[in-house]
Amino acid sequence: MQRFAEYFGTLNQEPVEHGVTTHMRTLGIIGGAGWIGRALVSSILDAGLVAPRSLIVSGRSSPVGNPLSWPNVEYTDDNASLVNGSDVVILSVRPQQFSGVLIDASRTLVISVMAGVSVQSIALHTGATRIVRAMPNAAVELRQSFTPWFAGPGVQASDKEWVQAAFVCCGSAEEVPSEAQLDYLTGLTGSGPAFIALLAESMRSHAAANGLTPELSLRAVRGLIGGSSRLVAEGNALPAEILGAMTDYQGTTAAALKAMTAQGFTTAVHAGLAAAEGLARAQLVSREKP
Repeated sequence: MQRFAEYFGTLNQEPVEHGVTTHMRTLGIIGGAGWIGRALVSSILDAGLVAPRSLIVSGRSSPVGNPLSWPNVEYTDDNASLVNGSDVVILSVRPQQFSGVLIDASRTLVISVMAGVSVQSIALHTGATRIVRAMPNAAVELRQSFTPWFAGPGVQASDKEWVQAAFVCCGSAEEVPSEAQLDYLTGLTGSGPAFIALLAESMRSHAAANGLTPELSLRAVRGLIGGSSRLVAEGNALPAEILGAMTDYQGTTAAALKAMTAQGFTTAVHAGLAAAEGLARAQLVSREKP
């Protein structure tokens, strides 16, 4: 919350632009009832970047009543109406659903959280000239996502400040200089929570196979992942320095790391990251072909 307060204080000093102050914009989220969309809505509302009455959410079907648990937030199944009533539109749909989103966003700042759909493709499909691509990850649900984002050529400085403030609401965020870097980070940080989950499940299943109860196995692995993640994320040492310090003892940790490395641990991680990036780029290219 402190991170957001710093950005909010900066944005409060911005002048009125096109009749709308840069911090109090009307936001529409297409796909806002989905997993990532709901997390973004909650984070942005709780931080106060957008007032509930200034938020419009759409989904694939119109539910009975307000299913979103946010009083005064408007829900619609009409994406065109959502765009017409919004200064900023977040596209939070699956890439394969994008072709079914029929909107004219020529006067709107568009923020896409879709993997592998380029600025060029979004511009051709929506008419938007101010486009940002961002890649939050599943940790957005806990407001711990690292969200890289890339701004297309038409995006204004005040737009960038708003985008940064929006994603700081759900963790940390950083502008990257190219779409190529964003596509790489789609695999690294966008998919990253699944890699941690794979490591955790591998350790949990091994512990269970060696006689620990399922409950103890799960508690041990969760405690390990939680504490170790903070050590890497918040400590002063680099990951390589942590590894070096632990292997210097030439004990159980060194033995485990030596065995994992011999089995191709690092090679497997590199292959996984390359596969994720490759699919992101393949999706991007396929959507740009006529």
